[in-house]
Amino acid sequence: MTTENTDSTSPSGEISAQRGRGGLTFLRDVLIIILIAVLVSFLVKTFLVRSFYIPSKSMENTLVVNDRILVDEITPKFGAYERGDVVVFRDPGGWLPASAESEQSALVQAGDWILSLVGLSASDSDDHLIKRVIGLPGDHVVCCNDLGQITVNGVPIDESSYILVPDPGAAASAVDFDVVVPDDSLWVLGDNRYSSKDSRYNQDQPGRGFVPISNVVGRAFWITWPFDRFGPIDFHHSVFASIPKAEDVAAAQ
Repeated sequence: MTTENTDSTSPSGEISAQRGRGGLTFLRDVLIIILIAVLVSFLVKTFLVRSFYIPSKSMENTLVVNDRILVDEITPKFGAYERGDVVVFRDPGGWLPASAESEQSALVQAGDWILSLVGLSASDSDDHLIKRVIGLPGDHVVCCNDLGQITVNGVPIDESSYILVPDPGAAASAVDFDVVVPDDSLWVLGDNRYSSKDSRYNQDQPGRGFVPISNVVGRAFWITWPFDRFGPIDFHHSVFASIPKAEDVAAAQ
């Protein structure tokens, strides 16, 4: 009598085992892809581009409430800010009212943290401000001349292409000021000139209305949402093209 040699593992069992291993491999690959995507997004947000939303009307009509914007964090680190740049910065102290933090569940906080890593959440937008740079370090900024224009280093600027005022004949500011911007600081104003608590309204604060450049997160350059507003943010650099450098003015005096 011959004894038949049989394998303890049936063909169907081998197929099931292979399917199980294949499923685990697929899940592993998906997890690796997700982790890499999150890491890349985190690095991009930390060193290159960051997302914010607009919580107020102070930059209308350039930016409106609930616009989502991208902020370039790398260019300012290797270059310099220009007059007309729209910048996001941390409160220098006393610009924003104290706000009570709303309690969130641990699950909501974890979800918000994950979304912030990939730029889909901008939970700290309420702790930052966004304005347009009018004065650079050393600039002498004055408001207003007989035509209601701001002057920078003695040169009047025509801001009619971007500021929002009550009527076409209104001055560029309802508040007069005469300042020289300190080193490593900026003088900033909102485009909605009569509805913006900017440098003009914070001259009684310790920073005297100036924004330390170290507080600046970066330069806002693109509107990403809503889709009907998708596109670049205009810096209107041409408005400031004829202004001499502060050091040249000082040397000529």
